[in-house]
Amino acid sequence: MKISGGCLCGAVRYESTAEPVITRVCWCRLCQYLGAGSGTVNVCFQTESFAVHGTVSDYVSIADSGNVLHRRFCPACGTPMFSAAEARPHLVFVRAGTLDDTEIARPALTIWTSAAPSWACIADDLPRVERQPPPL
Repeated sequence: MKISGGCLCGAVRYESTAEPVITRVCWCRLCQYLGAGSGTVNVCFQTESFAVHGTVSDYVSIADSGNVLHRRFCPACGTPMFSAAEARPHLVFVRAGTLDDTEIARPALTIWTSAAPSWACIADDLPRVERQPPPL
């Protein structure tokens, strides 16, 4: 199986040769910035099965969980592409909107619900975690 995707302008493309580990909706405050006020949908892949074609820019920050995060984006069009925590270098989280086939990104749970605004649309049929879930 090959899963692929890319940025808005096409300068950055990626592919995974393995199925996603998990897909989560995240409402942490940093994801709300990335999602223009909404949460983000993030598809987790094993780093060893994942390849990036093109150049990405890297913004380093400290997540609400305390982890050092690298948020990578296309320098040409600004599309948020991936995030990776230094504490878990074996995983990469892909923004679901960048997938060529977004149907593979069905979320399994919603995380950081404690940071969501009162008007957030959170699916009733998904498990909820108030903060950071245990490591995968």
